[in-house]
Amino acid sequence: MKKFAFAFIALLALVSVASCDDTETYAEQRDRENSAIRRFINENDIDVLTEAEFRANGYKTDTTKHEFVLMKNSGVYMQIVRKGEGEPIKDGQTTTVLCRFTERNLLTDSIQLTNNILSFASIPEKMSVTNTGGTFTASFDPNSSLMYTFYSTTSVPTGWLVPFNYINVGRHTSSDALAKVNLIVPSTQGHQYASSGVYPCYYTITYERGR
Repeated sequence: MKKFAFAFIALLALVSVASCDDTETYAEQRDRENSAIRRFINENDIDVLTEAEFRANGYKTDTTKHEFVLMKNSGVYMQIVRKGEGEPIKDGQTTTVLCRFTERNLLTDSIQLTNNILSFASIPEKMSVTNTGGTFTASFDPNSSLMYTFYSTTSVPTGWLVPFNYINVGRHTSSDALAKVNLIVPSTQGHQYASSGVYPCYYTITYERGR
């Protein structure tokens, strides 16, 4: 596992280097990132809602209309596929949350990481999530985290935390009962490799309350 992890990270570094010209400024890298996000939105016929429209819709997004809401403060685009059974994480509460996810690099249009395959099916993302007045913080458990294994950090990407104000986190009764979201996460809200490589990621994530 460790050899594979190191090889994967080395590959990511090469991809990041190959995708950036040495003379490219950060502003140019951000322009390239924003272009990749716009291209993804256009190619997938995504209807971008404002936060006011999202609120008027009862904090729902219509998947049949390919609706995503743009969260202005973070730049994250969020589609709630399922709100999920159970209840929200309450103010002042710290909860163990298990996730299944797929991460796609939007610059290279390739899947970088997923625990939705047999090889990693036994490694759900396990993280400790705290709600403090509606602001969520979280850290990965190094003993059960593919993100930690590959990116060597317990820090949860800020973009992963955006949905917690709008979803329920319940126990696993069936896969259709779990909260599920799709996210377009800009580099500023992503993990350290996305941040340093200035690339956006598209995530599909389910959230389950751990024991």
